[in-house]
Amino acid sequence: MATTLVDQSALGSQFDEKNVHNHVTKDTNEVTLNGVSHNGFTAPEINSFGHSFRAYDAESKRQKGVEEFYRLQHINQTYDFVKKMRENYEKLNRAEMSIWECCELLNQVVDDSDPDLDEPQIQHLLQSAEAIRKDYPNEDWLHLTALIHDLGKILLLPQFGELPQWAVVGDTFPVGCAFDEANIHHKFFKENPDIKNPAYNTKDGIYTNGCGLENVMMSWGHDDYMYLVAKENGCTLPSAGLFIIRYHSFYPLRKEGAYSRLMNDEDRENLKWLHIFNKYDLYSKSKVLVDVEKVKPYYQSLVEKYFPAKLKW
Repeated sequence: MATTLVDQSALGSQFDEKNVHNHVTKDTNEVTLNGVSHNGFTAPEINSFGHSFRAYDAESKRQKGVEEFYRLQHINQTYDFVKKMRENYEKLNRAEMSIWECCELLNQVVDDSDPDLDEPQIQHLLQSAEAIRKDYPNEDWLHLTALIHDLGKILLLPQFGELPQWAVVGDTFPVGCAFDEANIHHKFFKENPDIKNPAYNTKDGIYTNGCGLENVMMSWGHDDYMYLVAKENGCTLPSAGLFIIRYHSFYPLRKEGAYSRLMNDEDRENLKWLHIFNKYDLYSKSKVLVDVEKVKPYYQSLVEKYFPAKLKW
């Protein structure tokens, strides 16, 4: 595995609360690493519905559903709720299956929080992975990370608890501290009980600057669940891969630099890969479908390289 490392010292104080994302061109049409522009994949300007990507204010029935989703999510994702979910699901006692079997299960899932996609999730995973594979052919761990990053959405299915959409998908954010205004539809947090809890309603809450994101409780969803599955089943993806899985929905950090004060040095190094991944995760969503059977052997070989044959879920 050839993992390209980027010298973070050159970034210096860019990683502050406002500028953590500035080494990536806004709108992610190109990624700049060490002053070198990596164009490759060209991001389209509109999604398959004819709107701008993540256009949460666009007038449509689907958009109104997205707003209602975030209302419920922001009200119900409390510190106590997240703690309960983690304790429940870290038991990994619901199923035993391979990565590819889980990919096939995901065909049953459509993400109501996503204004850009209404195709089965397996297509989004393969579209992302194939786009990355074209631009980063030597980073096979990144190809596999793209394939599996959303597998935690099986939490929507009956066998895995049939959790409501607000407890599975959508943007993620820290709990246990004040809700940053960079969070989408921030207005709905006013009804979250943690707003009135003095332990959680200050800027840092229960955390300290530089504590590291691994010590921060994130809102519960498919990201954290898949991270737990990968970690507890002994996957050998590099830390950047696990970071992408766990934080790929953490838009307040990625887009606005919110909460960056909580990061440590390892987080800052891994964040560059998350920015790279984000371009493909967001902008590769398309009505042009991938031939699953054609690419399946390649991705199965990567699964065998980085994961056991069967995993506990």
